[in-house]
Amino acid sequence: MGKQPRWAGGTCNNCAMASPEYVIEPAAQSSTAPNLGRRRFSHDLHNLRSDELDCLMSSSDGRPFLVVHHLVEIKEAGVPYLMPGIPITCKVDNTEKYTTRSKVHVGTLYTVRLTHGNFHWTVKRKYKHFQELHRDLYKHRMMIHLLPLGRFAKERHQLRAMSEEMPSLHGTERTRRTSSKMKYLEEYLNGLLENTFCRNDHSMLEFLSVSALSFITDLGPKGLEGPIFKRSGGHRIQGLNCIGHHQFCFRWSRRWLVVKDSFLMYMNRDKGCINFVLLFDPEFKVKVGRAYTDTKYGVCIENFARSLIIKCSSYRQAHWWSHEINRLAESSDFLKVQRFEGFAPPRKNTLTKWYVNGSRYFADLADALEQAKEEIFITDWWLSPEVFLKRPATDDYWRLDEILKRKAEQGVKVCVLLYKEVELALGINSEHSKRTLMNMHPNIKVMRHPDHVSSVVFLWAHHEKMVAIDQTVAFVGGLDLAFGRWDDSQYRLTDLGLTDMSISVTEEESKGDAGDNGVADGPKPSEPDKQAEQDPECLSGNTKLWLGKDYSNFIRKDWVQLDRPFEDNINRTQVPRMPWRDLCAAIHGRAARDVARHFIQRWNFTKIFKNKYKDDFYPYLLPKSQCTADSLSFTVPGSKKAKVQVLRSADRWSAGTCENSILNAYIHTIENSEHYIYIENQFFISCADGKTVHNGIGDAIVKRILRAHREQKKYRVFVVIPLLPGFEGDISAGGGNAIQAILHFTYRTICRGEHSILSRLSEIEDQWTEYITLCGLRTHSQLSQSLVTELIYVHSKTLIADDRCYIIGSANINDRSMLGSRDSELAVFVEDEERVSSIMGGEEYQAGPLTLALRKECFSVLVGASSDPSININDPISDDFFFLVWNESAKLNATIYDKVFKCLPHNTVHNMRDLKEYCSKERLCDTDPDQAIEELKAVRGLLVYFPLMFLCEENLLPPLGTKEGIAPVGLWT
Repeated sequence: MGKQPRWAGGTCNNCAMASPEYVIEPAAQSSTAPNLGRRRFSHDLHNLRSDELDCLMSSSDGRPFLVVHHLVEIKEAGVPYLMPGIPITCKVDNTEKYTTRSKVHVGTLYTVRLTHGNFHWTVKRKYKHFQELHRDLYKHRMMIHLLPLGRFAKERHQLRAMSEEMPSLHGTERTRRTSSKMKYLEEYLNGLLENTFCRNDHSMLEFLSVSALSFITDLGPKGLEGPIFKRSGGHRIQGLNCIGHHQFCFRWSRRWLVVKDSFLMYMNRDKGCINFVLLFDPEFKVKVGRAYTDTKYGVCIENFARSLIIKCSSYRQAHWWSHEINRLAESSDFLKVQRFEGFAPPRKNTLTKWYVNGSRYFADLADALEQAKEEIFITDWWLSPEVFLKRPATDDYWRLDEILKRKAEQGVKVCVLLYKEVELALGINSEHSKRTLMNMHPNIKVMRHPDHVSSVVFLWAHHEKMVAIDQTVAFVGGLDLAFGRWDDSQYRLTDLGLTDMSISVTEEESKGDAGDNGVADGPKPSEPDKQAEQDPECLSGNTKLWLGKDYSNFIRKDWVQLDRPFEDNINRTQVPRMPWRDLCAAIHGRAARDVARHFIQRWNFTKIFKNKYKDDFYPYLLPKSQCTADSLSFTVPGSKKAKVQVLRSADRWSAGTCENSILNAYIHTIENSEHYIYIENQFFISCADGKTVHNGIGDAIVKRILRAHREQKKYRVFVVIPLLPGFEGDISAGGGNAIQAILHFTYRTICRGEHSILSRLSEIEDQWTEYITLCGLRTHSQLSQSLVTELIYVHSKTLIADDRCYIIGSANINDRSMLGSRDSELAVFVEDEERVSSIMGGEEYQAGPLTLALRKECFSVLVGASSDPSININDPISDDFFFLVWNESAKLNATIYDKVFKCLPHNTVHNMRDLKEYCSKERLCDTDPDQAIEELKAVRGLLVYFPLMFLCEENLLPPLGTKEGIAPVGLWT
């Protein structure tokens, strides 16, 4: 195996920086798979210094959220749960009568209202509970006096003021009156609470229903707490419950229940560890009684994933708990099915920012990760630990794994969820990603899901891409943190090093892709400069933007040997890279909490489902309350306010719940659009037939165009998709079975067969060209003195409508992404709440500023307006723009590329014989390079027509005798 550069993962230099407390085994000397056979860390760090613990627990306004991740240390150190220096007061202001078990004596239940700083809560106690509290405190007092140790001197001094008198409600006339009894108990309890020892005693804390989670500001109100017995089982996920009758299989365990405003959980109070978290959702119900629980004094708490049964001490307590749980939950947004049948409501006045391409997105993400103080959540279809977020990289500082390691060393909990691929079908090597990250620090936790055999999920994937930081800022979109994704609006085909990094950046480039990272994207690649070649052992002086496997052209050659990340996958002196176009969004506040909540739901679901993640090393995660969501510790520069709704595709296998709100939002937006829709997507497989394809996005497009035609109103549909599917294959020989299978279903959607869009628009005959246009993207460059061209891989998952709203996410337009029961996905629906003057169809129009700017950013690059200010893109539906700018650019560019390069796919190639003849023709770029260069000067932007007639005479479905042919059709749709 070749030697890895010093800047590869897991080097000796990095180990030298590690503190001795967490170096359990020597770090791997390279990032190769053989050295990652077992987990380097198996236990969390429990070595907080006393001053760090004091800092966590000393706040007067409430505990910091990091307490959630240090419950064991807090328990072991005996840190007081109540906030020091903050008085706790009680008021006994109500009584209820109840019948005792003898059904002869009538008892009194006292309502005790408590206040501690900004927290208010209520407990109900019988007189005997006051007596038991006194006895327990008196016992502890006697033990302190009997242990003549110096460290108890302070406690002995505090206990001298404690009365030995048991609270008695008998004897005097005063104590016989109910109001006097309440006043007497109130004075007694307040007296105890003024005593430092008494108020922090375990028996007092249990009397007050207080735990380490009680006063964490970001968890919202104090809520309901107390000891319960919980019954095992009740999971609604196949395989998680014991087989057999409950009386033989269930067991009861004593736990401490905590109910907050959007979830409840129980924990082992003795050990200080969380055992289960139940999130409120539309299926949330609380039922009381033996009929629902098969248990005396039982309470059944249900959500979509579990039916949890707890046992109370009395009928009255069961009903009190039921009432309080419902009261706390009733204000939760998550109890209701929201718009588009989603889990999260639209959040007004949300700071958000869109990104076109990876350069600015990765740079802003890197800066946001640096701001993390508590938690980092990441979920990706593919994650490359060695990917650089700011470029060109001259050291390791902005490499993803180094950023995460740096934050983990600072105490931030990093939780990563990766799709566990079927290794025979995909080469993304999630095992390498997991081991590389987890070998860096015990604060980095990585789970992979699903286990294909146990979950019986072979075809579907976790496809969402998301990062959430401190549950305050979130990044969502189509970009995995992986190789090949970083790009900018120049879409370079070559990367042999930049000869001069000091080249100035034009004004347009500064606005577009330079971002805030201080590294401009203006310099263009050139031929290798012998003097500028860097030492392979060091990044100092590096000018390449894509290092090692990051330089890619996956249709020419898919990624292999990802455990050798800094070795080139293709020869960059001969093969152009394939540019990557994508869109993402940053969101803040309440919407960011919704994204984090989705991640938490998936994380906790995976922890329950997979046995290997059930140990305490993988923690349960808790969602922050929406009541503190508007307090932002930092914001992404350039963010603007809009209404944002988080959408998802989820199923029982992926998250323990069912949802397809992304599909519903797409169809709603198309149906309700008035002027245009712009679709930019990696796939375009739709038009439901009830057999092979089920999503109705294409159907909605057809209906909307026909409506516009009947009403004689101007309406445009712009569709931009990749010219070829992203599978390895030689298109000059037909492309291979995978490429052809996707092309089959793409053409079935667009123009071939009775269900296609153009077939169903036959009633308007040739006028369909006035309503819809379908394009791909292509660019060209010079590599090693030769002219080269390559398609730009459109990986976006975006819909823009009417310059007023847009959807950005991870969901492709196909059944896999949209149905909800297949791949898991995440997206945001952004609606402008403000208006700016614009133009639409030749008339004055009130557009949304965010959407208008996004549409103009997309259009300006695609039609060449970014380099030619004379091209007017203000009115997207005018005839001048639609026909003379958009369509004419696509037609002109396609003609030029055909003349110079003989590009594939092409409209004149109808069958394999045509393909062979077409590929045998001489290319102008080879026969007359100078003339070819002159021809290419006329290229305007990036648009080219999508070739609707390519291989139209061939059956593109995979042959039945091949592995692709025997795969279920759903794999492709």
